[in-house]
Amino acid sequence: MKSAVRTLLTAAALTVAVPLAAQPDGQLLSLDEAITAALTDNPAMKAAAYEEKAAVQERRAAIGLRMPRIGVTGAYAYLGKDIGFDLNDMKEPVNGLAGQILGSGMVPPQYIPTIQGLISPLLAADWSLTIQDRSLGFVGGEVTLPIWMGGKINAANRAAKINLRTAEAQGEQTRNALISELVERYFGLSLARQVVEVRRQVVDGVRRHLEDAVALEKNGMISRSERLYVEFKMTEAERELANAELEAGTVASALSNTLGREGEWLPVTAMFMVDEIGELADYQALAQERNPLLNQVSLKRQLAEEGVRAQRADFLPQVAAMGGGMFYNYQVSGLVPRWAVGVGIHIKLFDGLNREYKYSAARQTVRRVGELQNKAGQDIAVLIEKLYNQLLNYRNQMASIDSSLAFAEEYLRMKNAAFLEGMSSSSDLIDAELNLAGVRAERLQAAYKFDLALARLLEAAGISEEFADYARRADARPIYFDKK
Repeated sequence: MKSAVRTLLTAAALTVAVPLAAQPDGQLLSLDEAITAALTDNPAMKAAAYEEKAAVQERRAAIGLRMPRIGVTGAYAYLGKDIGFDLNDMKEPVNGLAGQILGSGMVPPQYIPTIQGLISPLLAADWSLTIQDRSLGFVGGEVTLPIWMGGKINAANRAAKINLRTAEAQGEQTRNALISELVERYFGLSLARQVVEVRRQVVDGVRRHLEDAVALEKNGMISRSERLYVEFKMTEAERELANAELEAGTVASALSNTLGREGEWLPVTAMFMVDEIGELADYQALAQERNPLLNQVSLKRQLAEEGVRAQRADFLPQVAAMGGGMFYNYQVSGLVPRWAVGVGIHIKLFDGLNREYKYSAARQTVRRVGELQNKAGQDIAVLIEKLYNQLLNYRNQMASIDSSLAFAEEYLRMKNAAFLEGMSSSSDLIDAELNLAGVRAERLQAAYKFDLALARLLEAAGISEEFADYARRADARPIYFDKK
């Protein structure tokens, strides 16, 4: 009987103290270090950075729309025949006309032989003229400078600026979501490791008590039902320990994934609760100003408005200056000019009402995005109110759990004293021990849920980077399994 009492006292001491000194090997990791690592190495942050860089390049490309277009063109062609005029068919009529004139008496006879001598070589000559040889080639350049495109270039540049700001807002949204994810997994691992240690110590205590219970049953000092009850609790404790170890392994892998680094991590920053949360209206006001999702919706509306301007530009004339010249030519006719400059204007008169319908569709898009913006603002306000109320609930729940913890500790003390006096069974003492462990685990769960709700509240308000500051505040109370 004394051995059983000693075993129970040892188990009770282990359950109350919950020493966590025997930690597995691993790398110590503070919350600040974890945030820095995640924001540096997580693939989602790297992808967001690439997205911003792409938007910067698109912005530069839009600026280039204002610049002249300069190009070099080269060509070679072999035509089916030379380009020119063949007047050989005119020889006979010309010869006949000359004979008529010479025979009409209008020309003095003494001059006729001289004139015929002049006409004969002309009539014998080839009366064909080649303007362009069938084989030709050239190398030249052209320049086009937009002067007025109806406002399309300005709209494209403003849209590129908006897309860049949208990429930055998306990066901020990724950053805030990543911090919330990190808080969930960092403190989740801290919680899981403590639960594993507690479950392991409970198993060890119940195992020693089972050994004594078997011995006491053989000596007829306890009934078979009490020994079976201890075996049942032993099986239950082992099952809960196995589940806790699996959960800890899963959360550890999830944390490594969030950090973007492989390793065995030991969280050293304790879960915490703060007494002063602030006013609900302050968080809602911050969200309207800094929430990345709301910023993106606002930017989408601005982008839709630029789409309206771009479609309206199709109704206006487009003017461009142009020029070009040949640097080198091969057998190109001298009749072809070697350079040219000018100004062109294009006015679209009718295109099957395509412009009208696209312009109307762009205006409808602005209205649609405006309604989505209003709804998003309302949804964020409701989300913040929900998370804020959850914080208050977890804080109030912690006060209730502290009362339950005081009762559970006193109840265990009373059951232990009654057991020593022989007025309580061992099963009652084990139940009191497990009840105390359960209350303390519930206390940790409340702190974990509080921190997670706080991280999500700050994410919704657009100030996730301030989460670590909350942990360092003067009114922040670290929450441990074995401390109030």
